[in-house]
Amino acid sequence: MNQFPVNPETLKKLEERLRAVGVEEPDLEERFVRSGGPGGQNVNKVSSCVILVHVPSGITVRCQEERSQAMNRYRARQRLAERMEEKILGAASAKRQAIERLRRQKRRRGRRAREKMLADKRHTAHLKESRRPPLDET
Repeated sequence: MNQFPVNPETLKKLEERLRAVGVEEPDLEERFVRSGGPGGQNVNKVSSCVILVHVPSGITVRCQEERSQAMNRYRARQRLAERMEEKILGAASAKRQAIERLRRQKRRRGRRAREKMLADKRHTAHLKESRRPPLDET
């Protein structure tokens, strides 16, 4: 991989991640276009947006988060690794696991809220019952 403005250890982790999902550098097609949005003159004059295509799978990633082209190239490769992991691993991918964890938390919250609401209803019913006049037994 070419030089990126990141720590060599971080770059090595990314290379290993890409290798694990079967992405090789020759399989990547990289294009540079002008970014849009905030960034001023740099964005308007420099082609800092990176479009990365993994030719065998057809997955395309576009990255224009950073102002520097080199950092966008690194981030595009990170995103490509995430997309490939999600495609290959499916339900076992980290992103999918995070989504499922959130879903379970929300479900738990809903059950707790429902139990509390029913307890409040029972309490209110008990209070109303105690206000009724006693029945005449004649």
